[in-house]
Amino acid sequence: MNDQRNCHLAPYPLASYLARKGEIDAAIQGVLDRGMYIMGDEVASFEDEFSRYLGVKAAIGVGNGTDALQIALKACGVGPGDEVVTVSHTAVATVAAIVLCGADPVLVDVDPETYTMDVRRLREALTKKTRAVIPVHLYGHPADMGAILDIAEDSGLYVIEDCAQSHGATLNGRKTGVFGDIAAFSFYPTKNLGAFGDGGIIATADPGLAGRARLLREYGWKRRYISEIHGQNSRLDELQAAILRVKLRHLDEDNGRRRTIAGQYCRLLDGKGYVLPIERKGVEHVYHQYVLRTVRRDRLKEYLADHGVGTAVHYPVPVHLQPAFAGMRIRRLPLGVTENICGQILSLPMHPYLSTAEVENVCALIERCDARGENTAPADSPTAIS
Repeated sequence: MNDQRNCHLAPYPLASYLARKGEIDAAIQGVLDRGMYIMGDEVASFEDEFSRYLGVKAAIGVGNGTDALQIALKACGVGPGDEVVTVSHTAVATVAAIVLCGADPVLVDVDPETYTMDVRRLREALTKKTRAVIPVHLYGHPADMGAILDIAEDSGLYVIEDCAQSHGATLNGRKTGVFGDIAAFSFYPTKNLGAFGDGGIIATADPGLAGRARLLREYGWKRRYISEIHGQNSRLDELQAAILRVKLRHLDEDNGRRRTIAGQYCRLLDGKGYVLPIERKGVEHVYHQYVLRTVRRDRLKEYLADHGVGTAVHYPVPVHLQPAFAGMRIRRLPLGVTENICGQILSLPMHPYLSTAEVENVCALIERCDARGENTAPADSPTAIS
C-alpha cells in the first residue's frame, strides 16, 4: 500500500518558493518592470552581497556551477598538459570542468567518514604536471582545508574549492569558499542556495584571478565587443540574481533548520545499525544531503519509495567508472572507499521546510523496514570497527 498520506514531502524547489513567495514575486516583478535582463543591477548587487556574505573581495556571477569551475580553472591558467587532482566521488561536473579545460584529471579516494578528499592520498598523487587541486565540500561538510592548503603551498599548486553543496558551511568559523585561491558555487534549484533555473558564482580574494574570471565569463570583454582574451558566454541573468538576493537573506536561517533536521535524524536513527553523518571538530555542516550508509541500501530505498518517501543516491557510479570517461587519460590512485560506498549510501529527504512530523515518519518507516529483516552497518564503517 502506498502510504503517501503520512508523508507529504513537497519538492524542495517548490517549498522554497512557497516559503518566500511574496518576497520572490516582488523581486521578479521588479526585474520585469525595469526591463533589464542581462548583467544589470540585480547581478551587480547579488555579487556584492554574496562576496560580503563569504568575506571575500570579489564574486563573479556565471551561468551555472560547471562554468564556475571551468572558468576558475582557466583563470588559474590550467590547460592542456596540466594535471588537476580531485575526487571520483562527486558530481560529474567537477571532473567535466577539468576535461573542458583540456587538463587531465587525477582522482584520489575519499575519507570514509566525511566523504571528502582523503588528504593522505593527495600528496601521493602529485607529479611535476600537477597544477591545481579541487577539494569538494561534499554533502555540506567542508574538506580538510588546513591539510590541503599545506600540501598545495609546499608544491606550488592552486586550490580551487568546489562549494556546490556547501553554501554557508564553516570551518573554524570561516565559510567555505574563502580558503583556496578561488572557489566555485552552483545555484542549481536543489542547492542550499538555489535559483529557479541554472546559475553559479566564482569567489576569490585575488584581484588578478577576479579580473581574469570576469573577462572569461563574457567573451574576454573589457569594453563591449572588444575581446582582450578568448572567453565564453556564461552570465548569471537578472531574474535569477533577484531571486538569489531574496534567498541569500534567509540562507543562514535555512541552514540552521537543516542542522536541526539532521540532529533529529541522528537521534532517531542512532543505534539502528546505520553509518550516520559526522561533523568533524571545528566544522559547521550544512547538510545539503543527509547521507547514511547501509549494506541493505537498495531494499531500504525500495521500501521507502513504496510508502511515498523519495530518496536518492549521490552518487551511484564513481566518475572513473562512468562510460563517458572510459578510455580517457585519467590517472587514478586506489579508490577502494569510493567504489565501496557507492553501493551503500542513501540520501534521505532533507530541506529546511520538512516538518518534525515528516522526519519522524521517515524514521518510523525505516524502523518498520528494519523489522522485516536485520539491517547491518557496512563491515568497513567507522561504527562497525571497535
